[in-house]
Amino acid sequence: MRKPKKNPNGAGSIRQRSDGTWEARYTQEIHAGTGKQIRKSVYGKTQQEVRQKLAQITVELDSGTFIEPSRLTVGEWLDMWLADYVKISVKLTTYQTYERKCRGNIKPHLAAVKLSALTAPAIQKMINRLNEDLSPKSVKCIHGILHKALQQAVSLGYIRANPADACKLPKLVKKEITPLDKEEISAFIDAVRGHEFETLYLVTLFTGVRQSEAIGLRWRCVDFETGRILINGQLLRDYAAGGYYFDESTKNNKSRHIAPAKFVMAALKKHKVEQMKARMLAGSAWIESDYVFTNESGEHLKHVTVYKGYKRIVSELGIPTARYHDLRHSYAVAAIRAGDDVKTVQENLGHHTAAFTLDQYGHVTENMKRESADRMDMYIANALAP
Repeated sequence: MRKPKKNPNGAGSIRQRSDGTWEARYTQEIHAGTGKQIRKSVYGKTQQEVRQKLAQITVELDSGTFIEPSRLTVGEWLDMWLADYVKISVKLTTYQTYERKCRGNIKPHLAAVKLSALTAPAIQKMINRLNEDLSPKSVKCIHGILHKALQQAVSLGYIRANPADACKLPKLVKKEITPLDKEEISAFIDAVRGHEFETLYLVTLFTGVRQSEAIGLRWRCVDFETGRILINGQLLRDYAAGGYYFDESTKNNKSRHIAPAKFVMAALKKHKVEQMKARMLAGSAWIESDYVFTNESGEHLKHVTVYKGYKRIVSELGIPTARYHDLRHSYAVAAIRAGDDVKTVQENLGHHTAAFTLDQYGHVTENMKRESADRMDMYIANALAP
């Protein structure tokens, strides 16, 4: 008598449970000794959800890549998540950040824990320890990365719920921005006169472009006829792969046109002439590129070189704590004080929303409101004077 056929690995059935959720049962393997099927289950809120999970498991079983969720450690899952789900869906720099945070901050605390056994208290303990050495913003970032990884595990049916949901994060303390004041800006302009990066520093100060956007600026994006500059990318460094540089889209993936002051466009014209002279002197050693800011050989500038030059200047001016990013803040504050509306400033800076810009520089508008009220008080006092 012929024995009935056993379901192949991955074959499964779907049913709705009494609580309204759905369950898909599948055959993980046939026990070699007894010949019995080893059945497992995945769960979901809808039939379609568990059907997709079942299909994914079947593919992995057929290809030999399936790992039983109950055997996965957090460290193993983070590696899988980074390689299979993150790398193809985010920018290289974002992936590198995720990988670095997983390796340096999450794995030392949770790598050996079974994914199925991971609890909110265990994650909370990690958060509390990290908070002793890192800023609240960094802790929040690390928690966010872990939460995304665990949410993907939930979607795949590896775990029932996301234990990171129940964690409490340290209170974020907004860091006060420190733009250069009027006197410091004047001193900075005098200090950079004749400096090899003079034009780069002035363009940053008077347009608010990010350092990577300025270093990656191309001449084809500078329109002297219309007086506009197209900011459509940035030059970044891949620290994880030997330090090579690569072009990347802007931070919010949106290009923008800016219309700088005539002073800026005049400085760029002068800079272009100087660059052409350098090209003639270099001769065949000149590296052909379209970069606006280059060294004496035509090669694009490096972030660290530009940064060190800036820090030397501000240190000599007696403001050693000034960050390069403070040039961007200085532009924003000056623009608002000059009367630019927040929407215009937002678009020039390349912020995602005007609300973010207002949150960053709201104190400036509040000061302007108080100054306006003071001026009105003076006007009223003069009007009422006998």
